[in-house]
Amino acid sequence: MLEPKAIDNREPEPTALNTVIIGGGPVGMRAAQRLSDAGMAVTVLSAEPFAPYNRVRLTPLLAGDVQFGDILSPTIPSSEFSVITGVRATEIDRETSTVTTADGRTWPYETLIIATGSRAFVPGVPGFDLDNVFTFRTAEDAQALMARSFSARRVAVVGGGLLGLEAARGMQRRGAEVTVLEHEGRVMPRQLDQVGGDMLAARIRDLGVEVITGVAVREAIGDRQVEGLILADGRTLDCDTVILCTGVRANNDLAVGAGLPINRAIVVNDNMQTADPHIYAIGECAEHNGHVHGLVGPGYEQADAAVDHILSPVAGAGYEGSIPATKLKVLGAEVLSVGAIEQLEVRQGVRSHVYEDADAYRRIFIENGRLVGVTAVGKWSQAGKVQNAVQTDARVYPWMVYRFRREGLLWPDVDEAASDMPDSATVCNCTGVTCGRLRQAAREGANTPELLSLATGAGTVCGTCRPMLEEFTDAKGGFSAARYWKPLLALSATAMFAALILALVPRVPFPTGFQADNWREWLWRDNIVKQWTGYTLLGITVIAMLLGLRKRWRFTDRLGSYDVWRLIHLGVGLLAAVGLFVHTGLRPGANLNLWLFLSFVATLIFGAIAGLATGGDHKLREHHIGTAKKPARRLPVWGHIIAVWPLPALLMVHVLVVYVY
Repeated sequence: MLEPKAIDNREPEPTALNTVIIGGGPVGMRAAQRLSDAGMAVTVLSAEPFAPYNRVRLTPLLAGDVQFGDILSPTIPSSEFSVITGVRATEIDRETSTVTTADGRTWPYETLIIATGSRAFVPGVPGFDLDNVFTFRTAEDAQALMARSFSARRVAVVGGGLLGLEAARGMQRRGAEVTVLEHEGRVMPRQLDQVGGDMLAARIRDLGVEVITGVAVREAIGDRQVEGLILADGRTLDCDTVILCTGVRANNDLAVGAGLPINRAIVVNDNMQTADPHIYAIGECAEHNGHVHGLVGPGYEQADAAVDHILSPVAGAGYEGSIPATKLKVLGAEVLSVGAIEQLEVRQGVRSHVYEDADAYRRIFIENGRLVGVTAVGKWSQAGKVQNAVQTDARVYPWMVYRFRREGLLWPDVDEAASDMPDSATVCNCTGVTCGRLRQAAREGANTPELLSLATGAGTVCGTCRPMLEEFTDAKGGFSAARYWKPLLALSATAMFAALILALVPRVPFPTGFQADNWREWLWRDNIVKQWTGYTLLGITVIAMLLGLRKRWRFTDRLGSYDVWRLIHLGVGLLAAVGLFVHTGLRPGANLNLWLFLSFVATLIFGAIAGLATGGDHKLREHHIGTAKKPARRLPVWGHIIAVWPLPALLMVHVLVVYVY
């Protein structure tokens, strides 16, 4: 069972002016966290008896995948921050700038943030007031369902949206026989089209959950407890438990009592201010430009906009609205939906293209040559990139459409690493955290997924982005430095210096007359010495070529890591530069000898550049030069390989010409 637990049992004196936040949900806590970090005094009034928790994670809690402690919001370490649980705000007095709670206390505020969220909507269907009819919205609802699961045998979930499907899976995993009822023609009708909804429904049925779509519930029957449902088409569905997941309604009562303008929710401007400039509203209880968002991601964006305005009233562009985005696993099936799919299906001038195979369904919506929406069921390696493309109004070219219709891909099929993604790309859909914010937090010391979650809020809701957080922390903020990168840079720079000497420094002159004891005479005119230096250079070159193939021979892993052998390869290359100087005296010769000399020099130069690009890769990528999949070293490596290829043939011909004939 869940146990009520407050983050902070200290009761602040309600006479001290501070920022008061009504509502301890994820959105309210986001605003509280940021205000507290800025040094402001914050008091959160939460009507629930539990410490603030991530509401989205109630579904794995119901399924038994996590414990209640796992879904609690992080504690904010500040003496100026307090969460008061189990106190319901009953009145806002705008004249005295106070909030009154049900226990009779008043809480003065300088700034008030209403983050009361929404409540489960219960349709006016006869019989929905019977016992064993539940909603699924709060921790108390989850607690009641967990208790009921011990005796529930046949469960009917009314509502085939995301919450209904997750509730169905949770009860099914607890041993109940579950049926999902959706009055529209498909499950997740806001996020999926008909084909995608049908595919998802088929996968849900494969898991043992029955799905009935296109029919409404007319009545719930039973004497005192629910015993069944009568459907609009006359069928009767036997059940002993009903879970209502039929939407939500904004909690506006406090705002109505305070005389604030209300439509479907509390009307706010771009700064999330209500008609009273000292009162803000964020999350599901706020209506911005006629839109009320039911996802936590937009709520976080609204919280940030409100806090930005509170901290600096003249700065910032404010909240500009959100594009609906859902990217998560629904009963094990990956679902992606970005944009207002229902509206896009009927909007004039919007064209759509479909890709479908046995495992996946994908549909993109294009308006005026730009990607405005996407819906998909099944694994898609480009899901994150597609979502970012919709949110940035990216252009889609004809060849991209052709590739999509043929392969289901908008871009070439390359797995996207964390460091490949732009700062604007969203990593955590639930909290709206971008790559840029994660990189900044990682550079500031958040070097584990847990610290990264605490610093940014990413991964604290549904948890599907946790692997990406691990990639960011493993890569030290998204840009991984090569092992031994400092020695690698030093050797590469030395090799580059040697190669430039070979290419640019004039040849060493011979003595003007014969001098038997002159080292230049001995080194470059003595045939025996020339043979020894030539064969030495040949041996060094062969060793360097073999080391270049080392990573192709996996059995050599026992001899040392690739990073170590890369340094050895560079060292041998540097020896080859010295050997070339000793053998030639910087005299490239003519014809074949000239080509051989130039091939050596080109090999050394491109190898040194590749080493510099490898050692400095993490710094280059910080300046947006190269990516994990297309590193800056790629071109010089290919130049190095192309320059190496002629060497064996040129060396063979050189040996035959000079030493045989």
